[in-house]
Amino acid sequence: MDDAIRAFVTFLDIEQGASPETIRSYCSDLRQFSTFLKTMPNLSEATPTPASVDTITIRNYLRWLDEKNEKKSTLARKLATLKSFYRFLTHEDRVAVNPAAHVRSPRQPQHLPKVLTKDEASTLMEAPEGSSFIATRDRAILETLYSTGTRVSELVGLDWDDLNLQSGIARIQGKGKKRRIVPVGDVAIQAIQDYREQCRQKGKSKHAIAKNKNTVKEDDPLFKNVRGGRLTSRSVERIVKKFSQRLPHGAVAPHTLRHSFATHLLDEGADLRAIQELLGHGSLATTQKYTHIATDRLMEVYDRAHPRAGG
Repeated sequence: MDDAIRAFVTFLDIEQGASPETIRSYCSDLRQFSTFLKTMPNLSEATPTPASVDTITIRNYLRWLDEKNEKKSTLARKLATLKSFYRFLTHEDRVAVNPAAHVRSPRQPQHLPKVLTKDEASTLMEAPEGSSFIATRDRAILETLYSTGTRVSELVGLDWDDLNLQSGIARIQGKGKKRRIVPVGDVAIQAIQDYREQCRQKGKSKHAIAKNKNTVKEDDPLFKNVRGGRLTSRSVERIVKKFSQRLPHGAVAPHTLRHSFATHLLDEGADLRAIQELLGHGSLATTQKYTHIATDRLMEVYDRAHPRAGG
């Protein structure tokens, strides 16, 4: 099983161009499945292999996860991992059939993504105060997330040469290493320029002068930690959580800014296809969930405002 997992991970990395976060998620799911197989007394082999797994085994695995009170969304994700894993193995002739192919995904409760109001988004953008390196960086992070709708993994992957501040565009590397161009708003550009100035000031230390180094190079990471290394996704999540705790509904994740970006564009009449391109969605169906959010918001306004709405 371990050899098959390693081959699959190599395929994800080299052929599919999957992000490190995606690869880690697949590895975690497959390691858990491998551990589960070793507890099964009725498998045909003492040491479980991919070929020793059948459809019943996978259903038993999902039942085992359910008994551990895992969320339906978690079960669906882990099943999707197994389907992808075995689809790869069948294509490589490592197994004859995909035992996960006809296993149904658990029915998911319909939850619309959380979205900030425009006022809440504005309040969040202004939360980092001061002109220090950390304050200007955090303000630039929030403005860039909201202005471009990027995923947090895409944000931390940006280098300075991915931005053209004069033209107001950013070159984003999304899932599958697919590139897309997104506009960057004037307010975000100003926040990035303020942050860049702080990076230059930070580079004027005695150490940097002695080394004759400029800390703002075009191929440098856009967002750095205090030690000069690339900021991680986890660090950005902590930054967004820290400043969003002041909002009426409490802390949010970076992805909430992505949802808010799309919903606010739709509210202002943006075309759904254009939003799909900006978000880097492969399917329009993924983007269409924002139409439900916009409709719900319109209904709330109607219920509050119309004299015969009955609200």
